[in-house]
Amino acid sequence: MKFIHLTDTHIIAGAGDLYGTNPKIRLQQAVAHICAHQADADAVALTGDLTHLGHEDAYRLVRECLAPLPMPVYPILGNHDCRRVFREHFQQIPTDAHGFIQYTQNFGDYLAIFLDTNKPGVHWGDFCELRAQWLRAQLAATNRPVLLFMHHPFFPVAIGSMDTLSLRDTAPFLRAIAGYQDQIKHIFFGHIHRPIFGSISGMPFSTLRGTNHQVALMLGDDAAADIIASHEPPQYAVVLLEGPRIVIHLEDFSDPSQRFALT
Repeated sequence: MKFIHLTDTHIIAGAGDLYGTNPKIRLQQAVAHICAHQADADAVALTGDLTHLGHEDAYRLVRECLAPLPMPVYPILGNHDCRRVFREHFQQIPTDAHGFIQYTQNFGDYLAIFLDTNKPGVHWGDFCELRAQWLRAQLAATNRPVLLFMHHPFFPVAIGSMDTLSLRDTAPFLRAIAGYQDQIKHIFFGHIHRPIFGSISGMPFSTLRGTNHQVALMLGDDAAADIIASHEPPQYAVVLLEGPRIVIHLEDFSDPSQRFALT
């Protein structure tokens, strides 16, 4: 199976600019590039912050931008999203019994589990006991390898200003996955607006740049520091699943550099 990972599109109502660039145009560029070069992908996973302020018109624009994609799109919420408005505009996306945007999909041989880490009114992540119980039930019900999709990471990435906005209380999440770490083959997240790869407790993870603006690479533990942004090139990821092998390619879709043969 082949799928696309997109994140942090931050669309503004009225198709307005944000931090000097236009999120709608950027998302349209990403979609056009996917259609031109990765149209054989089986799915797109969109890991949150679809909009910047959760406005109704912004979700309408997100749907408009995504409409040309020939494959299904599986979105989740980020801290900039509004659960109520999202549900009005993405009625085809399942929820759990408590209304959280949590659901599963078959991704080839893998079970993809999509999580909801949104807490209204704050920018850090939240994963309450109700959500954790749902996650543990999904893990307990399958013996297949699992891919997790979430907006906020549940561990620090060494950028202090962002780490303070990650999953705030990790205990319910960690209890939910306890004993299933070997089954979780990869964790995909957003929120950080940077290409980061690694592993935690034996579980590989990855994230990437958003489609509009980025967070600069400024390592340190100063949680009170301002978040320093940049206009590094936007990305999407191409994920290839084949048996136990997971390969992730990053595509800087607006890169204008010329391609040439090496001789």
